[in-house]
Amino acid sequence: MKYVIGIDLGTSAVKLLLVTKHGSVIQEISKEYPLIQERSGYSEQDPNVWVDQTVAGLTDLLQDFNGDPEDIEGISFSGQMHGLVLLDEDNEVLRNAILWNDTRTTNQCRQIYHAVGEERLLEIAKNPALEGFTLPKLLWVKEHEPALFQKAKKFVLPKDYLRYKLTGQLNMEYSDAAGTLLLDIRKKEWSKEICALVDIDSTICPPLVDSHAEIGGIQSGIAASTGLSETTRVFAGGADNACGAIGSGILEDGKTLCSVGTSGVVLSYEGSDDKDFQGRVHYFNHGAPDAFYTMGVTLSAGNSLSWFKDVFAADESFEDLVSEAGTVPAGANGLLFTPYLAGERTPYADASIRASFIGMDVSHRRKDFVRAILEGITFSLNESIHIFRNNGKVIDSIVSIGGGARNKVWLQMQADIFNAKIIKLSSEQGPGMGAAMLAAYGCGWFDSLSECADEFLKIESVYTPDSDRAESYKKLFEIYQEVYGQTKAMNEKLVEFRN
Repeated sequence: MKYVIGIDLGTSAVKLLLVTKHGSVIQEISKEYPLIQERSGYSEQDPNVWVDQTVAGLTDLLQDFNGDPEDIEGISFSGQMHGLVLLDEDNEVLRNAILWNDTRTTNQCRQIYHAVGEERLLEIAKNPALEGFTLPKLLWVKEHEPALFQKAKKFVLPKDYLRYKLTGQLNMEYSDAAGTLLLDIRKKEWSKEICALVDIDSTICPPLVDSHAEIGGIQSGIAASTGLSETTRVFAGGADNACGAIGSGILEDGKTLCSVGTSGVVLSYEGSDDKDFQGRVHYFNHGAPDAFYTMGVTLSAGNSLSWFKDVFAADESFEDLVSEAGTVPAGANGLLFTPYLAGERTPYADASIRASFIGMDVSHRRKDFVRAILEGITFSLNESIHIFRNNGKVIDSIVSIGGGARNKVWLQMQADIFNAKIIKLSSEQGPGMGAAMLAAYGCGWFDSLSECADEFLKIESVYTPDSDRAESYKKLFEIYQEVYGQTKAMNEKLVEFRN
């Protein structure tokens, strides 16, 4: 039997999957690591911790593996997008990585618009300047840490740094590069025009490769410490959302994905780069060859539920907490939640906005708050589906993965709020499975990623919308959409009082 490994470098943990030629996951390892949040809006991690925990995970995986290590033919990667890893002339890390959910760069986003122009930026990068993207982070370091920035010779994204440490080869693939604001999406090359306009030396950008490109092999030291064979082939991989799409079979027009992790994503396949969403949703290169995807983001999706659990139910499991929501009717007895704990991305792109509970009274119990949080997260995700539909996309079935796919109540809620069939896969592994599929495709096991998906992915269940609840949620969604406008000015005034 031959195998591949998919490595998903997430925000809270690295997850490793050992997968057979038939798509069966025979082993799964997860290693956690902390966030570093020194101030409100700051979010960082030590890149070397990613490497240490991945090596530890590979070591555990190989210790429990009964086969020949040479039968593990390939490895590929998925990773959190946008994070800035700055390297010196020896490719040593200069500072902690600034992550995708860091919102300190509002001024730098304004500088980008001033230098490049909003329309020109959309023409080249196909995305607006948002705090989470990589270019604003580069400009922040240049402005606030100039001595350190002068030492920077290359930047990479999180999974690309991890791959470099395993192989010794430094590069970046297109699906992640598309989230930097420095890539010309259509031409698939770094934009020297944008670099010049913002006064960034374009040589800081690493070489570009395809997601399924073979990068090299495992370095001897890594092989010795983990038990991997040096003959194991290493493939570039993709951004977490691109890999989540691959791992969910979002590989042709009309297919859509809803993923709930720390953040939440609604992603739809695009066969071309000629759609115009006016920058209201993201437009990125796919991990599949010569394809693209559009995507809306909820910054605090699963994170909203994690926050509530940590504060109000620290000793209880997520399963017990979420089970309460099933006893509460649609609308949470008049309680509404907006999940803006760390600002919002789609459709508002606002780093100052914060979360609200609307409609609280003495009758509400904890289960009502839990239901309201689940509904609020799903309403936020529905904002992206609303944009897609208003731009002519037909969305009648959606593959759901992540935390939102682990609870029947939440799956049915998605069907009712999205007013679409919700598909749950039998082995939902998301980005890690997508990484494994890129390795399987790279190894030549299949002629296409679609052929790989047919073998690897199976449907477990389908949830259809209830017409009465769908109608109620349509009315509630309209109320939800009013909350942002009603609270925006108040949250801007509160900024000076935040730590």
